[in-house]
Amino acid sequence: MGVVKKKQDKKESEKVSKKKKGPKQVKTSPIIKKKLIVKSKKNTSQNKTSLKKKENLKPTQDTTDKGSLPKIKDTFLPEQYVIYPSHGVGKVLEIEKREIAGEILEMYVIEFEKEKMTQRVPLGKVKENGVRKVSTKNQLKEIFVILTGKAKVRRTMWSRRAQEYEAKINSGDIKLLAEVVRDLFRSDSQPEQSYSERQLYEASRERLAREVAVIEKTNEQKAIEKMEIILNNSSETNDELEAEEKN
Repeated sequence: MGVVKKKQDKKESEKVSKKKKGPKQVKTSPIIKKKLIVKSKKNTSQNKTSLKKKENLKPTQDTTDKGSLPKIKDTFLPEQYVIYPSHGVGKVLEIEKREIAGEILEMYVIEFEKEKMTQRVPLGKVKENGVRKVSTKNQLKEIFVILTGKAKVRRTMWSRRAQEYEAKINSGDIKLLAEVVRDLFRSDSQPEQSYSERQLYEASRERLAREVAVIEKTNEQKAIEKMEIILNNSSETNDELEAEEKN
């Protein structure tokens, strides 16, 4: 009986030891190990890229459309004078809001006293429309230098030249405008202008004089007088130089 009991105890102990043993470890070859490492690396890189994409999709805190806002140098204030290419000097009356096609737009209301009209320009379209600030006093000095220069008249058909002059007048560029005034000016000693030449000269002279008047804080008539004194003096000196060159 003692022997049988020992055998039973032995069998039970073997059963318990078998239960305690974990699962059999499968030996993997080096090639399979490399494949598993590569696969794990790919999975981690894919997870990182997916996280980055999710971060990019998150909305930012600043929801304003920065592209629609005008730059600081293009912004104007009420009562400020500005230059509109096809009309010249104008004054900003106010910045008004209007609903157009379901969108609220902020616009400059610009008054042109000479033409007795107003123009509305959206804040985001200032550069596109060529609206600019009035020239500075330093820039005005450059304009007076242009007026003292010798007239440059191209020997082409008048219709072609007239188109070029009109394009310069309506360009919004004060330097090009000054060139038209200089080239079309005629002193008392020079031959008279044709009717169309006179019209273009007066249009360019008045457009330039208005800006000069704003810069120097004077009126248009005084600005015209100052410009024509410069033009007359320069034409006399240029005539004298031409005479000396011929002799």
